[in-house]
Amino acid sequence: MGAIYFIQNMNSKNSLKLPLDRFIDLSLYDKKMGYYMKKNPFGKEGDFITAPNVSRMFSEIIAIWIVGLWENLGSPRKFNLVELGAGNGSMMKILIESFKNFPNFLKTCNIIIHEKSPKMIKIQKKELKLKKITWTPEIKKIRKAPTIFIANEFFDSIPIKQFIKKKNMWFEKYVKIKKNKNGVFFNKKFNMKKFEKKINYNISKNQDFIEYSLQGLKYLKNISKFIKRNNGGILIIDYGYLEKKMKNTLRAISNHQYSNILDNIGKSDITHTINFYLYKKLTQQLGGVDSIITTQRDFLLKMGIEKRAEVITKNQNFSEKADIYYRLKKLIDENEMGRIFKVMFIKKQKNNYRLGF
Repeated sequence: MGAIYFIQNMNSKNSLKLPLDRFIDLSLYDKKMGYYMKKNPFGKEGDFITAPNVSRMFSEIIAIWIVGLWENLGSPRKFNLVELGAGNGSMMKILIESFKNFPNFLKTCNIIIHEKSPKMIKIQKKELKLKKITWTPEIKKIRKAPTIFIANEFFDSIPIKQFIKKKNMWFEKYVKIKKNKNGVFFNKKFNMKKFEKKINYNISKNQDFIEYSLQGLKYLKNISKFIKRNNGGILIIDYGYLEKKMKNTLRAISNHQYSNILDNIGKSDITHTINFYLYKKLTQQLGGVDSIITTQRDFLLKMGIEKRAEVITKNQNFSEKADIYYRLKKLIDENEMGRIFKVMFIKKQKNNYRLGF
């Protein structure tokens, strides 16, 4: 029985105590009541809009980047393209349309979507008609071949733990669901040294607050190992910051507005902002792979998105041109998505591919 179901059917004597990451996992992915399991949160009718929903130019640029990396890898005849969490399928749809301009690439490309939500898989299958797409809930099941992973707003939806330091002691954040079904946060004493030994990283150095995703870093580790063995890379595009000092970025979103994380459990998206400095450090620790990071603005500009906008607006009327440039502004303006979104490329150390960086 899922914990969300248990919460909704609690009697007056019951209460439930969960570490934060477990609470988030159940709120988002509980099979019966989890947020991503029962609705489509994307687009105007959903709770938030991602870059592929803002403008098709975003996905067209990503398609060019993917083909460029494939050529850099020697244009392998057996090759995987894996999208992690494909949302409503809008990015993959435009990627495939763009790949039709590169028939040799499309012919050799084995397209895979990694998705946990049956609801989202159903939406994606309706959007994506190409027969050669396969879906998998497990990264480990992907065939051994050069592989490019694409993760657009994937890692920010993975549950996190939070720790706070008080008087030289560390505490982990928990959630208590009380008998009236309201949630409250509380802190529980935590053995940080034991945890650091487990993750093999001195995460608490110079920190008094920590956000850490066990699941997210497991993905990062497994994919980096896959890249080392089989060649390829992963492009991560997400909300992020580069400072060493960690901060509390946990938030919930409902109907395009911030909401209380502990209200309406299972009805709001719960997300956080990626600490790309931590991701870079953990990637370096793995050995054999390297990473480069830039802003979404700089990446898209270097990839030629402004020239792309000029081409597609050439024979259009004023209102159509205005709409395209409005959408372009949302993607690259420093006060919109341009600065807060970062782009990270993890590759084998010897690979010199730097398109967009």
